[in-house]
Amino acid sequence: MKRLLLCLGLIVSVSVVTPVADGVAAEKLITGNMRVVIGSKSTGGDTYQNSAIVAQALAEELGIDVKVDAVGATAAFKTMERSGQDGNTIMIFHDQAYLAYLYGIKGSADIFKELKIGPTIAINPGNAYLVPKKSPYQTIDAIIDACGKGTKVRVAIQPGGVSEIGYTAMKNAVKLKYPGSEENLVAINTGSQADKNQLLFDGQADVINGSVQANEQYTRLPEDDQKAMRFVWLTARKGTIEQANPEGMGQTTRDDLMKFVEPNAVVPYDASSNFVFDKEFIFLYNKNMSPELVAYLDNALTKIYAKGEIQKIQKKSFFIPDFLPSTESGPYLMKKMERIEKIISGMK
Repeated sequence: MKRLLLCLGLIVSVSVVTPVADGVAAEKLITGNMRVVIGSKSTGGDTYQNSAIVAQALAEELGIDVKVDAVGATAAFKTMERSGQDGNTIMIFHDQAYLAYLYGIKGSADIFKELKIGPTIAINPGNAYLVPKKSPYQTIDAIIDACGKGTKVRVAIQPGGVSEIGYTAMKNAVKLKYPGSEENLVAINTGSQADKNQLLFDGQADVINGSVQANEQYTRLPEDDQKAMRFVWLTARKGTIEQANPEGMGQTTRDDLMKFVEPNAVVPYDASSNFVFDKEFIFLYNKNMSPELVAYLDNALTKIYAKGEIQKIQKKSFFIPDFLPSTESGPYLMKKMERIEKIISGMK
């Protein structure tokens, strides 16, 4: 098997060409090439990495050429509007696909109306919030309490997606515990992870959104290092982190990570429940793609996950396997979106 990397401007592709795998149905509903557009322009991020894993498995199962194009969210949505009815162009993104719409980001789509929801395929359990190692805030509770007592706490985020939803949840938690004090939690809107990190290094932010994958290296530094950080909260469910490899990431074990999820780190959602959020990756299709093609891809992915090999590859990359066929993923994601929409609308 050969993987071909093509760099053309902002589009980078992974192409995988394989012979037809054993057990592929005699009638091939998708032939030729499949293009997977993703909602990220980065070829070093989790969206690209996870999509490449799935693309390779699909290429083997369907016996076709599958390539991943890192075109970014706006371009990916536009692509899906005008193509994909034949299944030769599909999209992979994560929860930002609907969060951006809820936050009113220009160029975002209402995926439940403008697209067709495909399967979920994996979770990145590493969505995190960090502070400098020298920070007076030892826990997420301490940050909430500081806001309630009148201290301005600055949080660096990338607006309109997974980065912002944890900030919104923290703001909602302040509002629940200290009504009227939620304005003391202040967003600093910025761009890449490097930008967020730099704000923390420069003392211009008190808290940043990051990830286990991108920031764990900084948590190993001695406290007197300007770049030293520590985790205070992971948004993932406890049950999600429990599925991670015991060795965790870098020098941070799974047991270490368990300290930063409920019940050890709690951000209330309402009077009776806490906010948790798994960053999940989703297949998205052109809204006019036929039910037969949807079922065809569901069947292919069901076979892939039944073999058990893709789960091993995902876990090595710190992803949690999370396959739900289209019949289940649509209703599930709609309920997830509605729960999140409540706190977003409550902060407007």
